[in-house]
Amino acid sequence: MTTATARPIAVVGASAAGLAAVEALRRFGWSGPLTLIGDEPHLPYDRPPLSKQLLHGTWEPERLQLRTAEQLAGLGLDLRLGTRATGLDTATRTLTLDGGAQLGCAGVIIATGVTARTLPGADRIAGVHTLRTLDDALALRGALSGAGRRLVVVGNGVLGCEAAAVARELGHEVTLVGRDPVPMAAAVGAEVGELLAERHRARGVRLLTGAVDGFETAEAAPDAGRTPAPQVTAVHLAHGRAPAGAGAAGGGGSVLPADAVLLAIGSDPAVRWLDGDPALDTTDGLRCDAYCAAAPGVYAAGDVARWEHPLHGRPLRFEHRMNATEQGMAAARNLLAELAAPTGSAPDAADPAQQRRPFAPVPYFWSDQYDIKLQAYGLTTGADRVETTVLDRAGCRAVALYGQNGSATGVLAAGLPPRQVRALRAVIAAPTPWEEARERVRAATTAD
Repeated sequence: MTTATARPIAVVGASAAGLAAVEALRRFGWSGPLTLIGDEPHLPYDRPPLSKQLLHGTWEPERLQLRTAEQLAGLGLDLRLGTRATGLDTATRTLTLDGGAQLGCAGVIIATGVTARTLPGADRIAGVHTLRTLDDALALRGALSGAGRRLVVVGNGVLGCEAAAVARELGHEVTLVGRDPVPMAAAVGAEVGELLAERHRARGVRLLTGAVDGFETAEAAPDAGRTPAPQVTAVHLAHGRAPAGAGAAGGGGSVLPADAVLLAIGSDPAVRWLDGDPALDTTDGLRCDAYCAAAPGVYAAGDVARWEHPLHGRPLRFEHRMNATEQGMAAARNLLAELAAPTGSAPDAADPAQQRRPFAPVPYFWSDQYDIKLQAYGLTTGADRVETTVLDRAGCRAVALYGQNGSATGVLAAGLPPRQVRALRAVIAAPTPWEEARERVRAATTAD
């Protein structure tokens, strides 16, 4: 796509979705100025290994890089790392950056992802960590570099379970605390969650249901005249049965001794910088239509985007790696189609080959814990019906089908070979009646 404008397309967010977007913009023909803005100082990197290979120490940061500096240079980018967008005027497509600089754009793709949730005061305590960025992961890895550390993981969702598994493999004492009785219950259901709980217990992880209401700390010795932050020594639980070795808290809960704490209590879409524009709906992410458009010339992709899924008929937001890449490409294509449309016409009035296309992926996520690989397609959360078949309890091999309103919406495989997993994807690629889906799942998992 040739353009005479001097105004750039700006992609805000330099992770997987943002990288996919800038590469797609060039591949689909955008020859004009192209700006990639990222609030971290690092080149685009892959996030899933942060809680697995990088935390374990089997990978170093360089292996997480999605592209080298030379590869990015080939895209002809105005690359602005360590720069934060602080505002957007959708009427003029003008970005405001930290420091007050403004950037007028031909189009904008927002791929700012999410931010890790924390607890009040936790940022002022040494040894209390979150795990969202490369720097977060390196800090936690450093805290676990000694032998026999006591790690309390708060939050038993995907991230918390993965980090607990790695820490246990490294030989540390691990307690996993969650509000749900079994790990990952919201994502995979109670029966699969219980299978995971059995595997964690067998590996020596202590599981506890409860809510954190504070920390105990010890003052650190001054360093070169500077008073460092107090060091965490224990986690207070408001309620919950204390495991062996835990003390009683004055309020009737329990105290878990800790050398390090990981808060894995969820995330929030990074949209606060957009709150000043009334044209945008930032409720649980940036609201978009089926084409990933939030406003004329403004699109979103990745964890931050909440868009109208054509097959499911409602707005959805996925915090999954594959979705980030696929949606980054879709947003780029649809933005260019809008810009190519004749002035004053509808965005889809261009040549049919250049028309916008609804974004309708089959959602996919995976999780690696110990020797178990979980893989799921479709929607597994919010199901009103879940049917789990345990194929081998000792080997943690299982398949689960999830449904809503009489139709299958999602399927999960634990420990199954790739051929069977691919067959399961086909079951929920399109809406399928529950009974038909059950038979297809059974056939896929019993085939030789």
